[in-house]
Amino acid sequence: MAPSGRAAVIRLLHTADWHLGQMLRGFSRAHEHRAVCAQMETLVVEREIDALIIAGDVFDSQNPAGEAQQLFYDTLVRLSRARPRMTIVILAGNHDAAGRLEAPRPLLEAFNIRVVGNVRRQDGRIEASRHLVPLYDAQGELAAHVMAVSYPSAACLPPMGRQGEGGGSPIVAGVRALYAELRERLAPAIGDLPLVVTGHLHVAGGIESEGAERRILIGGQHAVPHDVFPGDAAYVALGHLHRAQTVGRSSVRYAGSIIPLSATEQAYAHGVTLVHLGEGQTQITHLPLDRPVPFLRLPERGELRLADVGDHLNALGLSTDLPRQQHPFLQIRLTREGLTSGFREALDVLAESYPVRLVETRVAPLPETGHRALRDPLRRLVEVDPEEMFRRAFEHTFGAPPEAAHLEVFHQVRAES
Repeated sequence: MAPSGRAAVIRLLHTADWHLGQMLRGFSRAHEHRAVCAQMETLVVEREIDALIIAGDVFDSQNPAGEAQQLFYDTLVRLSRARPRMTIVILAGNHDAAGRLEAPRPLLEAFNIRVVGNVRRQDGRIEASRHLVPLYDAQGELAAHVMAVSYPSAACLPPMGRQGEGGGSPIVAGVRALYAELRERLAPAIGDLPLVVTGHLHVAGGIESEGAERRILIGGQHAVPHDVFPGDAAYVALGHLHRAQTVGRSSVRYAGSIIPLSATEQAYAHGVTLVHLGEGQTQITHLPLDRPVPFLRLPERGELRLADVGDHLNALGLSTDLPRQQHPFLQIRLTREGLTSGFREALDVLAESYPVRLVETRVAPLPETGHRALRDPLRRLVEVDPEEMFRRAFEHTFGAPPEAAHLEVFHQVRAES
């Protein structure tokens, strides 16, 4: 065990939801990802980080483009060279192909990088040792452990027939059993050292980003209580929700995504979490990352008329010399006054003449409640925003609002029609 009396034994940097390769309404985020990865490289040196966790959703797609994979591995090389003794722990999220992420594991382990994907069992028992990552302090002494658990797919959970006998959700029971079995199996190796537990899932009480995060647990159950994680964990490093936040207890935390992944996230303080693990209370600090590209909303509050959009764009005073990849992203909120059926096309044409990238247009909601507007034969279709109609029809049919992927397909089809 590490010597006693130190205020902090391990400096841990908790990150999550990189979503490398993401496209926002057809615009690449590669420039932003390169910039924030460089910021993290600086942070691990300045903060003398001993361990870095990426808590899932490394990539935005299970089949990431070559450019995204190259950026990922380039970043790992740069981080390892910046802090050669730093341990890097990478988890598979619901956006990642766990097998593909784990494939270079033997090579990465030579650089003190551990990748944990799907849970594997032999004769019904979890291969627990694959989920235990030792952490060493600046003096090279064993000082803590990570119990690394990635996104709990159906194959990762215990057989459902043995769970939920008490009448509760079998999914929650399965997740709870998974963590309990790993904790019990790994107890002899962990001993009395501080334990960091990871997860990539939705914990009840966490704030979701509208349209940006999938409800990912199977069986219709998308959230678990915070007490599924071992109570003796010094820190629980979570991924999936894009807003940095604690849930349930102070040591259970989402680091949040490293850049805004949708227009609804423009107000978030994106960053990473610095965790000091020692013999006393765990110290947790949010470290903001500088946003490489502004994310603007017009107007800042309320809505504006379509006829006034040009004046607001002029008032921004944006430089026309900016390269395309540095053009600010823009969300516009409109009143319904003066809108015609072709207003979106007119807005796209207008935005193209300014150094901005229009990623979302929202129209003030109708005064009607529920789905009465969809059934009202006296309303003219020109008065109804197509996206609003799609959202309402989708929710009426499936009992839940459309997710980001559904809206993306809708906008693609609409653009091609």
